[in-house]
Amino acid sequence: MDLSKRYISKICRVAHRYANSSLKGIDLGASEYECLHYIRKNKGISQEKLRNIINIDKSAVSRMITNLERKGYIYQIQDENDKRSKRLFATDKADEIKNATSSVESFFYEWLLEGIHEDEKKVFIKVLNELYVKSKKERIENFVNIKKSEADYYGKVED
Repeated sequence: MDLSKRYISKICRVAHRYANSSLKGIDLGASEYECLHYIRKNKGISQEKLRNIINIDKSAVSRMITNLERKGYIYQIQDENDKRSKRLFATDKADEIKNATSSVESFFYEWLLEGIHEDEKKVFIKVLNELYVKSKKERIENFVNIKKSEADYYGKVED
């Protein structure tokens, strides 16, 4: 039984909708924004590595890269070691968007927490941080523990 009722995902979607409505002029979809986020965080990332991180097919990543470049959010440089590959970099325009989006999202979450008692906020933030650290660690480990847990739960045999 899902005790969380997926509230975190639902709140996140509402926050994204609010941010998108507040930043209409940026002309970025949610997937493009996620792609841009990883390019900003991993300067010079290859398209293949980006594809593996966000776990979508080659053609979808290719379309996003083309769109982001056309919109002026990224640029590509030929990889000196592999002539078949290009390295991806965010532009100053992308950094401006990141700052604006972070500001809008921060305002949303501050508004959301208004009226919650300070002691409850402290406990909530502590638990939320623990969940974040656990999920980030699991992502870094390529979801090995959760896959094992899922296999145990559903009785699947791993390859």
